[in-house]
Amino acid sequence: MGEEYKTKQKSSILEYLKKVNGHVTADDVVNHFRSNGNLIGKATVYRCLDKLVEQNVVLKYSLGNGQSACYQYVGEHEAEHHYHLICVSCGNLIHEKCGYMDEIAKHLCIDHAFSLDPLKTVLYGKCKNCQ
Repeated sequence: MGEEYKTKQKSSILEYLKKVNGHVTADDVVNHFRSNGNLIGKATVYRCLDKLVEQNVVLKYSLGNGQSACYQYVGEHEAEHHYHLICVSCGNLIHEKCGYMDEIAKHLCIDHAFSLDPLKTVLYGKCKNCQ
């Protein structure tokens, strides 16, 4: 398999991530391409996603609880920070920008010498629909 073919696959995956403009798993990527008649293997998808993560174009984060890692297109610039809230009842993933959480991050840094990464911070609870 030539390098040009691999580059084309990576470009196709990147275009899909841009179009989705949200979180996807590797399985989502594979299923999307299969539904369009383009058979890309899961291992190839993981390799392409890893390359895009290395290039800081795609963000990868784990939601825990045995769930697959999620990927999100963030562009060629640094991702805007936000926190991830996951409902333990329905599994809904919520993005939240929160000044109060930013204050907690600042407190952890100053008082505890711990740098919180908001892009990898996941908080579990119940969303307003499940409370």
